Amino acid sequence: MHARIAVIPGDGVGPEVIAEGLKVLEASGADFSAETLPWGCDYFLRTGEMMPSDGLETLKTYNAVYLGAVGAPGVPDHESLWGLLFPIRQRFEQFANIRPVHLLEGIRSPLTGRLSADIDMLFFRENTEGEYSGTGGRIHKGTDSEVAVETPIFTRRAIARLATLAFTAARSRRRFLVSVTKSNASRHTYVLWDEVVSEVAVDFPDVHVESVLVDAMAARMVLAPASIDVVVASNLFGDILTDLGAAIAGGLGVAPSANIDPTRRHPSMFEPVHGSAPDIAGKGVANPVGAIWSAAMMLDHLGQGATAHAIIAAIRAVVREGSKLTADLGGGATTGQFGDAVAAELARGVIA
Repeated sequence: MHARIAVIPGDGVGPEVIAEGLKVLEASGADFSAETLPWGCDYFLRTGEMMPSDGLETLKTYNAVYLGAVGAPGVPDHESLWGLLFPIRQRFEQFANIRPVHLLEGIRSPLTGRLSADIDMLFFRENTEGEYSGTGGRIHKGTDSEVAVETPIFTRRAIARLATLAFTAARSRRRFLVSVTKSNASRHTYVLWDEVVSEVAVDFPDVHVESVLVDAMAARMVLAPASIDVVVASNLFGDILTDLGAAIAGGLGVAPSANIDPTRRHPSMFEPVHGSAPDIAGKGVANPVGAIWSAAMMLDHLGQGATAHAIIAAIRAVVREGSKLTADLGGGATTGQFGDAVAAELARGVIA
């Protein structure tokens, strides 16, 4: 079906990498139209808001949101995140943050001797509550009696619906799922997490499930990445571990993500995970792999799976060939040159 996409290029390198994603979407023949919304930190500095007060109502009219990056010097991170990214995720119930961690052939992992087949994970991160629920506050500010309280919120409903998605994905892959927890120290929230995941597991007897403490999981991702297939984790743990995953797969520039409302009552949002990287903004050297891959995930969600697979195949071909890699991957190509190369592969009829 035709897809109407709201494009929020955002801050820093966001506009640069999103431009390449849109270039590739055009080259792929995807059935879409895009409208750019100039929201983000520049908008905040002009108006005091990260997006208009009716921004969420505006986004409701689209099939998907394509986001570049959020964050800039001069705007506190808690203002930028809570003014744009988190409201979209929470109000649209994009409860599944899906992040592939895969070492593409042609990229050298910092883990010596690891090949593409050794690093192929799929993370399901709870995206609407947990440690990022925003519940808490501060009192007695600026005094030696100041107190700050941040309360994680875990609900049976949220854990169960995410775990069900993760088990379903594991069933279509290697049938192995790791649930990341910290129930040895967190007596309430993660004990509930473990209980609910165990209950959901009963409906998936063909999937082997293992509960692993988050600190042990971090070590395992470095020491034995090939033992990991599908992972389900809380908001905080999923956030941290997927950044580690991106690092062992070649860097944050190659990492895509999808913020999904599986019910499709609301638009889902797709974004690279690298952030705004203000230190390299405007230099034309940002890696657009994550942004282009996120665009492919968006097409897949919107029912254009064949085109999505062709884009991913084109990314693989360009990375494998190696002459158009950006500086973070050891090459000398610009952001635009990588995007051009992917578009050219699509024009040659790359198939998955």
